[in-house]
Amino acid sequence: MHFAVFDTNIYIGHWELGLYENTLEIVRRSYIVRHSSVVLSELRRGARSHTAEQLVTDLHGLAHVQWEPSAKDWWEAGRLVREIADTEGWDKNKRRDFQNDALIALTVRRHGATLVTADVHDFSLLAKTLTITVLHAK
Repeated sequence: MHFAVFDTNIYIGHWELGLYENTLEIVRRSYIVRHSSVVLSELRRGARSHTAEQLVTDLHGLAHVQWEPSAKDWWEAGRLVREIADTEGWDKNKRRDFQNDALIALTVRRHGATLVTADVHDFSLLAKTLTITVLHAK
């Protein structure tokens, strides 16, 4: 049984621009999709219209199984963010945004799942340090 988690940008790109239909179809046929509590929170935070809020609420209602970061994941995310951000020369805003990516990646790794994302750069940086499988959406 193989599991996959969609990153926030997959939902947004699909809902707002109709992107990633082929990737979504491949994942639906090949994986059991699980939901990240971090992704759901990011989606809710960004839902500015009634339509967007309804989409996120509906998705949350379907997310019977949510994977969330553990205390160990939070601890490890701090190290990852510091090390990668120092190497990349990121400011505090980018570091804060990247923390969610690190939490998603660590949660996916703990469950042995595949992460589906359109964020090639940030998750490639994480994949160099973590043993995770990343499927880059097209």
